Amino acid sequence: MRKIEHIGIAVKNIEDSNHLFEKLFGNPPYKEEIVESEGVKTSFFMNGPNKIELLEATNLESPIAKFLEKKGEGIHHIAFDVENIFSEIDRLKAEGFVVLNDSPKKGADNKLVVFLHPKSTNGVLIELCQEIG
Repeated sequence: MRKIEHIGIAVKNIEDSNHLFEKLFGNPPYKEEIVESEGVKTSFFMNGPNKIELLEATNLESPIAKFLEKKGEGIHHIAFDVENIFSEIDRLKAEGFVVLNDSPKKGADNKLVVFLHPKSTNGVLIELCQEIG
């Protein structure tokens, strides 16, 4: 893991949250995207070298909808940039971490992603990200 890639924040209404974070950072989101496979609409903000991802559910079955129902708005995950997501999956499994999806899938912001179960990471959902291409 090379660095924190972004912090994901679950929100009920992305337009309202975009307005809030635009005021907070002094800049609009640089990218908005829908990830159909995850049932989520995202927007990304840069704050210096740091990236924040806002996530709104697009359907009631999405992981974000379930998270919001259980915990409300707030930090959903911390994502780490990795050089080789496949070798990281193998390494972390060998270390005893529970990987939620055995093979990476296409995520937002041109990334391959995989998640580690919070039960194996002290209650924090961890996302591994590798730039595509």
